[in-house]
Amino acid sequence: MSSTNPSIDSTLQHLREVRKCLLRLHKALLDSERIGYEQFYGPIQSSGEFLGLVIDHEWFNWLHPISQFIVQIDEIIFSKEPVSLDQVNELLDKTRTLLQPNEEGSEMEVRYNQALQRDAGLALMHGELMRMLKN
Repeated sequence: MSSTNPSIDSTLQHLREVRKCLLRLHKALLDSERIGYEQFYGPIQSSGEFLGLVIDHEWFNWLHPISQFIVQIDEIIFSKEPVSLDQVNELLDKTRTLLQPNEEGSEMEVRYNQALQRDAGLALMHGELMRMLKN
């Protein structure tokens, strides 16, 4: 949704850029978890099987809040209704709080921390996203 308010327009553009980075991070997390899953359970035979596992298997459950959050961002970005600056800023703030690695936190925080520790590429993506959110 676009508006005539330059502040909301620039903040929405920033959210779009954050979304792109978040999508790359989410895909990289899925790829990383797939590798771990296949090492433990054996090869995944198809993309359909992988999708089913991502949706239903406990191995991937910790990624669901990130997937659901991307949907929330999409609902705002692609809304045909007017969007407020507060709504956009709330999503940016939630991005900061959602992606907090913590070795003693929630399952998602712990698993996210483990993923960042084992994969330098993920850690770099996380750092890029956090830098974007400081702006």
